[in-house]
Formats: sequence, C-alpha cells, structure tokens
Amino acid sequence: MNSYFEEVQALLTIVGEQEKQSIKESVEHIAKAVMSDGIIHLFGSGHSHILTEEVFYRAGGLAAIRPIFVEDLMLFKGASRSSQLERQNDLSEKFMHDEDIRPGDVCIVISSSGVNPVPIDVATIAKEKGALVIGLTSPEYAKSCPSRHKRKHYLHDVVDLVIDNHIAKGDTLLKSNNIPFGSGSTVVGAVLLNMIFTQVIQTIIESGETPPVFLSSNIEGADEHNQKIIAKYKTRIPQL
Repeated sequence: MNSYFEEVQALLTIVGEQEKQSIKESVEHIAKAVMSDGIIHLFGSGHSHILTEEVFYRAGGLAAIRPIFVEDLMLFKGASRSSQLERQNDLSEKFMHDEDIRPGDVCIVISSSGVNPVPIDVATIAKEKGALVIGLTSPEYAKSCPSRHKRKHYLHDVVDLVIDNHIAKGDTLLKSNNIPFGSGSTVVGAVLLNMIFTQVIQTIIESGETPPVFLSSNIEGADEHNQKIIAKYKTRIPQL
C-alpha cells in the first residue's frame, strides 16, 4: 500500500546524505548571485519543465528566479513531440541566443537522463554567457544510455556543478510482473530545489540582508510587498 511512499523516502534519504556537499556549494553560489542582484535561471524540457515552474513566483519562495520557457518543449504543445525536439542537436541555439543570461547569474539545467542535446547545449551556452551552471541530473542514468549529443557529451560533463538526484535508468521506483512504474524524478527534484532555495534564503538572512521572498497573495499586505519585488526584477524576469 505504501511502497511508493517508502521508496521515495529511501531515495530522499540517499540524496540528503550523499549530496550534502553539492547542495552546500549550490547554496553558496546562488546566495552570492542573489545578493549581487543576479538572476537564477532554470531550464527543463518535458516533465523536467514542471520543476522550473515549481519554484517560480511561489509564495514563500525566492523572487530572483527566472524559468526559461520554450513552449515547443512543454507537454501541452504535444507530449511525444517535445521528446523528439529535445533530441535535436543545435535546437537550443535558436532560443538561447536571446536569453538574458549574464556573468554573475546562475543557471540550473534539469534532466535526469542527461543524454539529450537540448539541455546539454542550454548548459553549454549559459556557461558561454558567463553564468555558473548547475546540473540537476543522474550520472548513473546517463552512463546506462548512449548520448544523443553530436559530441557525445552528457549533461554532467558540461556543467560547473552536479546535483545528483540518484534516479535510476527509466525513472521508475517500483516493479511488478516485470513492469517498471512510479516516477521519482519530479518528487525528488522538487524537494531538492526547495531545499536549496530555502537554505539560500536562510543564508541571506544570516548575512544581515533581507532576501527577496514572495508572500502569498491571500494574506494582508502581500500585494504591496510583492509589487515592490516585481518592480525590482521585472526587467530581468519579464514573466513576472
């Protein structure tokens, strides 16, 4: 009855224990960027895109977050189509050229398999623009599959820092009658990102500064508070 819950718990325990250093380094880089008025960009395609929205414009969440939205790579424009497009070499150059990524920013690229060209090239181009690039990915998953990138790169090869979500090949946690099922990447990814950003907020508070955090629009005074933050970031985060 609770097998999925137990598997998620076990996986989160592994991630929490084995990724302490990468989480710590990510928090340091992101906190430094935010306190220097930098932006944290996030990119994912397919279901990985869900995680970019999870932490964007969120009550109690960090405001300096900018998702890189590419509609053709989202599920609502055609689920199988988004998977095929993610496999295209050089597609990223068409939308990354105009992305406002600057030195001092951080870019988090999310792909559990890390084998497809689009996220790999997004990471590469973000680095070329001067950002510190973090990959939320699974090197174990990547090593079990051939790279589709024209240079045979994997996501974990091209980023500055890897956060390993420890997702196994196929992104399933359960198996019955030889049928694998029960994805874990979204649950684990959401916990990891929220863990990192809450620690970033705490780090900024401990430094003596006030972190840019959105309030729920359903509480008194939130609209005025949030509008001040939006005014600060609107130029660099037009999605606000």
